[in-house]
Amino acid sequence: MNESYKYGLYFVGGVALGALGAVMLGRGKFDIRPAMADLLSHGFDLKDKASAYAETVREHMEDIVAEAEHVHKQRKDAAEAAAPEAAAEAAKA
Repeated sequence: MNESYKYGLYFVGGVALGALGAVMLGRGKFDIRPAMADLLSHGFDLKDKASAYAETVREHMEDIVAEAEHVHKQRKDAAEAAAPEAAAEAAKA
């Protein structure tokens, strides 16, 4: 069985399943409202957890950037302080 044939069967199966679900919902024989409400509430919980995790990651990244800027400034200040000394030693030679 080649790949395109297999994916075609998956597509046809998905369409048939979707059509069956639409017919069941249309006739009202399957009450899906409570299940959908529960599913959506779990989705909101997941969204809240993901947002909290993203906020934590953002705070950690801000801390790392602030530390890197501080180290960079210290290194730059040390290089500027050493530059006049190196120029004075070069002038003596």
